[in-house]
Amino acid sequence: MRFIGITGGVGAGKTEILNYIAKHYKCEIYLADRVAEELQEPGSPCFAPLVALLGEKILGPDGRIDRKRMSAGIFMDTRLLEKVNAIVHPAVKVFLLDRLEKARALGETELFFVEAALLIEGGYGALVDEMWYVYADEAARIRRLKEGRGYSAEKTARIMASQLQEKIFWENCDFVIDNSGSVEESYRQVDERLKEFVRTDEGAVGKKTGVGG
Repeated sequence: MRFIGITGGVGAGKTEILNYIAKHYKCEIYLADRVAEELQEPGSPCFAPLVALLGEKILGPDGRIDRKRMSAGIFMDTRLLEKVNAIVHPAVKVFLLDRLEKARALGETELFFVEAALLIEGGYGALVDEMWYVYADEAARIRRLKEGRGYSAEKTARIMASQLQEKIFWENCDFVIDNSGSVEESYRQVDERLKEFVRTDEGAVGKKTGVGG
């Protein structure tokens, strides 16, 4: 079973690529951001440590962590953000590695994916068998963010400027999908890369999820 990390800048089309993979391959796909959210639910590994660190002011009326309140509590406080990340990021890795071992034990999954914009910064290069970079040129990303999310040019520029430089993605990834053009061409690149790792294409056999449910 191949363990693959997928990363890329905002608007590059990672979701589109993962949706295709989920429909055509025996795979499990985990979105690291959604896993992190689930691990912050009451009773989950990150809940009590985060409340202890940030205080009950981050809780909403329902007793769950309110992510807007938590974000406000760590806004512009780099050291506090680092402490939050030190709680959440290792827990996400533990969760993913546990699911990876379970998938291997069952023997029904050929491909195991984790997606996040921060895989390189998070050190996932040491965990995965290979890292994929979903690339799209700047014009395509700007167009998608405007049409798909309604982002203004200013917001798009601000977000893109805050992310890793393109050369770092190229230097740290084993495979690049150029998703600037047609989806058919992007899918062809995926199929070409994966053909040596899978037995057959049997239709909608994958599972794309945050937490495996």
